[in-house]
Amino acid sequence: MTTTTTGLRAVPAVGTAHTRVEGRDKVTGAARYAAEIPFTELAHGWLVLSTVTRGRVSSVEDAPVLAMPGVLAVLHHGNAPRVDTDYVGMLGMPPDPTIAVFQHDRVPHAGWPVALVVAETSEQAREAAEALVVHYEEEAHDVTFAKEHPDAYSIPGPGGPAVTEKGDLEAELAASPVTVDAVYTTPEEHHNSMEPHAATALWDGGRLEVVDSNQGTIWVAAELASLFSLDPASVHVRSEHVGGGFGSKGVRAHQVAAVMAATILSRPVRVVMTRRQMFSLAGYRSPTTQRVRLGADAEGRLRALEHSCLSLTSTVHEFIESGAGVARVMYDAPAHHTANRVVRLDVPSPTFMRAPGEAPGSFALESALDELAEKLGIDPIELRTRNEPAVGPVSGLPFSTRNLPACFEEGARRFGWADRDPRPGVRREGRWLIGTGTAAASFFVGAMPSTAAATAEADGTFTVRINAADIGTGARTALTLIAADALEVPTDRVRVRIGDSDFGPAMIAGGSMGTRSWAWAVTAAAGELRERLALSDTIPPVGITVRSDTTAAVGALAQKERHSFGAQFAEVAVDVSTGEVRVRRMLGMFAAGRIINPLTARGQFTGGMIWGISMALHEEAVRDRNTGALYGADLAGYHVASNADVPLVEADWVDDSDPDDPVGIKGIGEIGIVGAAAAIANAVWHATGVRHRDLPIRPDRVITAGPHV
Repeated sequence: MTTTTTGLRAVPAVGTAHTRVEGRDKVTGAARYAAEIPFTELAHGWLVLSTVTRGRVSSVEDAPVLAMPGVLAVLHHGNAPRVDTDYVGMLGMPPDPTIAVFQHDRVPHAGWPVALVVAETSEQAREAAEALVVHYEEEAHDVTFAKEHPDAYSIPGPGGPAVTEKGDLEAELAASPVTVDAVYTTPEEHHNSMEPHAATALWDGGRLEVVDSNQGTIWVAAELASLFSLDPASVHVRSEHVGGGFGSKGVRAHQVAAVMAATILSRPVRVVMTRRQMFSLAGYRSPTTQRVRLGADAEGRLRALEHSCLSLTSTVHEFIESGAGVARVMYDAPAHHTANRVVRLDVPSPTFMRAPGEAPGSFALESALDELAEKLGIDPIELRTRNEPAVGPVSGLPFSTRNLPACFEEGARRFGWADRDPRPGVRREGRWLIGTGTAAASFFVGAMPSTAAATAEADGTFTVRINAADIGTGARTALTLIAADALEVPTDRVRVRIGDSDFGPAMIAGGSMGTRSWAWAVTAAAGELRERLALSDTIPPVGITVRSDTTAAVGALAQKERHSFGAQFAEVAVDVSTGEVRVRRMLGMFAAGRIINPLTARGQFTGGMIWGISMALHEEAVRDRNTGALYGADLAGYHVASNADVPLVEADWVDDSDPDDPVGIKGIGEIGIVGAAAAIANAVWHATGVRHRDLPIRPDRVITAGPHV
């Protein structure tokens, strides 16, 4: 690397471990989250949710509540401002009608927003909201998700078309000497981030200002402008620090309710979801039932692959969990069929949740591959290696890179896979049966057009502005390293500002595409600024700002199969008398592009793997058929892995720079959870000789599943 008038070092920042640039502010409390920022004359809103699952609101007794101390307003379908929902949103989808709060008297699911009580303090708002009496005309409901449903239908989703087909499936299955035909299920799962959903809205000089916790301020600003028929330039959304999102922090009811109340009262209004409200208003992962049929020759080469996935959606919004999409990438066969289907029920709308489609889909597919390996008497890694596709199984496109075999090779070496006795149930330590398992992982890699600006400041530093969102991933720090390298300066001379819709269009934090998309724009802006400063006669060269737009560059990318890949390994101990399953160690090896910051990247990988432990053994939201509501809609009733459940979890990566990306990035936010649950389930089989096809693997299921080896 050569130095310029801007440069002081020739050592790249990218690829070196770097603590978070905002870390000190977060641990000292200087970093303010959305619900902590003070405003003059701030009022507080408290959402009131329906207590019935289906029906109509017949009346709202708001007069007694309006007379309570501090109460300023009660918004409901009879008096709320009207909004427009006849538009296609930023993500190419119509808006979920749940965000169009208080527009009609219909109640399509339990926990539907029916009113907002606004008061001087949050305590007054809560007391009044709990006192508000709402009368309903209740109707019969259906919330039962079954393995087969007569009203299920196929629709395309984020993972591609609804159905893909090639070859004669039944003929190839009939001709296959070894087959697997099994059904796998995953339950309803929730992504409750540590920081609740919170938004403050106010009008300032004719401009709508919103301070929010979200995964993309440009997304929220665009949706609010469309909903309220506003000039997009008149909506300003800020979201500097976000305490987790995982797909849930898009546009939700609380933001819209806050804007309505601020408009009526002409003062700032803050609305924060409670933990229980998040279980019905923040989205969740749909339960799935998946059938996988595999046919292979005696050497283990697939002749037939069928993967079908059924999920649910609400009656007001169409969202599909594309579990069958993972099969379209991982393995090929002469007969290859996949289908994603959905059924409408009287439930809240599901949404994107970390590794949507791939997380539940990989559990089914990778469990079925393990069952096939068992029947064939072939090592599970060898079976996957023999079925490595040369091109995309469905698309026929070349892979940008596909270093999955390298992940398995290095992972097996580190995990000690060669010492594994393939027979189930032969390893015991006291009361514990010990087993090991593995699974493959993949997640789509994409890039979206983004803009960025880089400015040379008078003090010799540089400011980079990009409408990115750091939802806890370390994106702000990664962009600092990328900008420093592009400018050829030390990282302490770079300030990266994010989370402000005024910074212009940029990709949201989602789909593992955030840092890849933002880095492209930052590299372009900073690189051009460095070149212009090198030609400048001004000393010090200040007052120059360069803005980039990657629309053309991203649009020119050649069509390829672009994915991150990984190999998951797990060792478990099972006490078949109590049903207890303990994960003792996990290893994930990933091929996920160039790693920008090893420190935060390892946290992303291991965080996803820990979530996989939780998915495999703990997480399960159960809906009451009679009330239509969830049992235990809180973090006491909804079990997640605690520190005691998390063993030694290690993650590392192989070289896998993407040649088509200016920085070599792919994406790491979601690949860590993919395959993790399957690896654990496969390890439980190896320990006990009993296959668990339904998640989570609860103690009662282990006890009743016998006999064990």
